[in-house]
Formats: sequence, C-alpha cells, structure tokens
Amino acid sequence: MPSNIVEALKVELGSDVFFGDDIPLRYHNDWAGLSAVLPLALVRPRTTQQVAAAMRICNEFKVPLTPQGGLTGLNGGARPIEGGVALSLDRMNAIEEIDTVMATMTVQAGVVLGVAQKAAEEAGLFLGLDLGARDSCMIGGNLSTNAGGNRVIRFGMAREHVLGLEVVLPDGTIVTSLNKMLKNNAGYDLKQIFIGSEGTLGIITRAVLRLQAKPAELASAFCGCPDFPSLLELLKSARQRMGSALTSFEVMWPSFYDFMTGSLPDLRRAFNEPYGVYVLIETGGRDASENRLLLEQVLTDALESGWVSDAVLPSSERETRDLWAVRESVSEYSKLMGPLTAFDVGLPTSAAGRVVDDIEAAMKARWQDAIALSYGHIGDSNLHVVCNIPSAGKEQPHKEISELVFGFVASEGGTISAEHGIGLLKKPYLKLSRTQEELALMAKIKQALDPNNVLNTGKVLTL
Repeated sequence: MPSNIVEALKVELGSDVFFGDDIPLRYHNDWAGLSAVLPLALVRPRTTQQVAAAMRICNEFKVPLTPQGGLTGLNGGARPIEGGVALSLDRMNAIEEIDTVMATMTVQAGVVLGVAQKAAEEAGLFLGLDLGARDSCMIGGNLSTNAGGNRVIRFGMAREHVLGLEVVLPDGTIVTSLNKMLKNNAGYDLKQIFIGSEGTLGIITRAVLRLQAKPAELASAFCGCPDFPSLLELLKSARQRMGSALTSFEVMWPSFYDFMTGSLPDLRRAFNEPYGVYVLIETGGRDASENRLLLEQVLTDALESGWVSDAVLPSSERETRDLWAVRESVSEYSKLMGPLTAFDVGLPTSAAGRVVDDIEAAMKARWQDAIALSYGHIGDSNLHVVCNIPSAGKEQPHKEISELVFGFVASEGGTISAEHGIGLLKKPYLKLSRTQEELALMAKIKQALDPNNVLNTGKVLTL
C-alpha cells in the first residue's frame, strides 16, 4: 500500500474520490447547524466493494471515516471530521428487487425514502416507514438512526421494516445477510447491532425491507381538543376501536399551531376558535368506505363525550394536503426563526402535556422573548420541541436550553432521543437516559468491532 492515504485512496477509488475544492459544500455538514468542516477526502462509491476499500484504507492508516446519507440528521451524526474522510452513499441508489410474493424490497443504502415508497406503491404494496424528510433522506441513514416518523404507531420504528442487511465493518470486511424470511432464528440477529448504531459499528450498504399490503385509502381528520387529558381519551378510544387501522396520531400544541399558521400565509387554519391542543388522525384500511365510516363514528362519539371540541374531515385530496401542510411546515423553520435548539425526546404519553407546560413556562420565565414550539408523534410517545431566543441572535444559549429541557424529560423517566439518534449534540446527555452498565456495554461492542476507533469517530460515545 502507498505510504500516503491520499495516494492509497486514489489508487483504489480513482475518479470516485475527491479532494480540496472538488468536495462540494453539501458534504461539509448535515442539518444540525454546526460549523461546516472540509474533510480530507470525499468518497462517493458506486459499489459495496468500493465502500469496503475506503474503509479498509482508513482503518490501516487510522484515519476517521464518516458515513453520510441524505444529511437530514439533526444531531451532527453525519458531520465530517477535519483530517478525516467522508463517505457518501448517494450514488448507491438502486432498487434491486421488489418481491411481490415475499412482500420485500431490496435496496442500496442511498435510495431516497420517497423513491422507495413510490416503487412499493407501483408494485401494489406499501412501505410503512414515513418521515417529513422523505424526499431527501436515504434508507441507509433511516436505518442507521432507527428513524421513526409519522406512522410508528401502526408500523413501528425503522428496525421493524428490516429483514436483512449488508454491512461493511470497520476493517473493511463485508457481511452480507440479505435475509427475506419473516422467520429466521439461526443464531444472533446481527442486523440489530447495526440498526440505530448511527454508523459507528458498520456502514449499511444494502437492505431488505419488509413491505405491507397497500391500504385502500388513507383517511385523515383534524381535531381541536379542549385540553391534553381529553386528547388522551381520544387516543385511547381511537386505539381500541380502530386497531391496526390507526396509522398516525400527530399532536400540535397552540405554541406550534398558532406560530406556524400565523407566520406562513399559505397555511390554512382549520378552525376559527382556538383550542387547547390539536391532533391529526390518519387511518388506513382495506375498505375505503368502511375506513372513513369508522373514523366518523369515533369522532362523533368523541364530540359527544367532550373529548373533541371540533373536527374537520377533508372531502378531497387537496383538503387533506392542506391539513397535513401545517404539521409538515417544520421545513420552513429557517425562514421564520434564527438558529434553533431542537429536541426529539420520548416520554410516557400521559406525562407529555405536563412536560410541555413546564418547558414552555420555564423558557418564558428564563428568556422573556423565548419562542418554544411543541408538537410530536404523541401516539408513540415522541415529543418535539424547537426553541429560539430572538434577542440572543446567533449566540443562542444552546447548552442552557438543553439542560432545561432534558432536566424535565429526565425527571419523568423519558429519553433524550426518540428517533434522531445521539450524534455529537446529545452525547454529553446520554447518561441521562442510559445507566453506567449500559454505557459500558456499548463501549465494549464499539471496541470489539472498531478497535482503532475510525468509524464515525466521536459520535454517540466518548472512548
């Protein structure tokens, strides 16, 4: 091997490795908002063998390698390291097979989620994983962070959609286990080691995804509830009566709903009157008319019980998009606010209303002009909060805000990360959600698979 890593990369990867000014700005950072970093090199492989070659070279030279997908992560997990190598999987974007008998899809890691969803639909099937970043996030990143999203209440986290994986280990070894069977108990379920490991234990290059029967119709309703306890009653009723037809239960507090509809003129308010909390319910059944009728019955009973003050059932696809546009307007934050401190936390569902009240009150008490917007996938215990202090400008007190929010979460036995991982930003707070014994076991696994600590170095754990 050449004595210089740059030469070694050139010999092995040729025109698929880039240096200096030839590395586009896109690959210098992710969505976390941290300062950009120019890596030593950018590798854009086309095959698993090229991924393995790059990983092997970095391991031999003990140079950090950072895997990258769609770069939509919020915790700095895909931010490169100065003097290290970035490896983007965006060229490995083939859908290799859709097996309609086994109801599986085999994809490369760089396939965009929205593309995979469309391909499944065209094959008469359905991919249950769904995120707001569906048109830019990639399957490899979804799996490496165990992404959640809008339909976890019905279909589960990203790991529930995976049957098999191909992974490149830190020493360049390729482990191919593209299992397509629902039942396969032959030894350890190795894929679970890598799903949710944020690219610190191996690089996912290919995956077999489990598909579902295509729903005949997805019906939505938007509700205004008088308060959070009433919303919990609605959630219990919807779960009991809809069963597996309940696909989404997306909650928005007035802080979020009023701010977004008041700031973006294209968004339409569903009600003239303000309510204590708002929820978007989505159901998906095999029979379109029965599905909508069940939703109407649940809402009628909830209105009579006082759990819902008002409700809207859209009568067209356009009206449905208008209702969901408010929930998905989070992509417009950069146009409306300055630098954000964003949170993705998990809480016991019954505690979410109390924690939101405490966080928003504490933010206002500490910073008079604080903006704190609360919303989330409360049907699966996931709360999002975004904070900005306008008077602080670019010097946002991120550490102080984080300690405030995580303090309330920890006091309720919650988790600091529900679906976006740990990355760099949450690493100092991981001890709030994991015991010393758990952290020690994580470190042992990392050291066993990556003794030179070259793969996504410095993310998740401090070794």
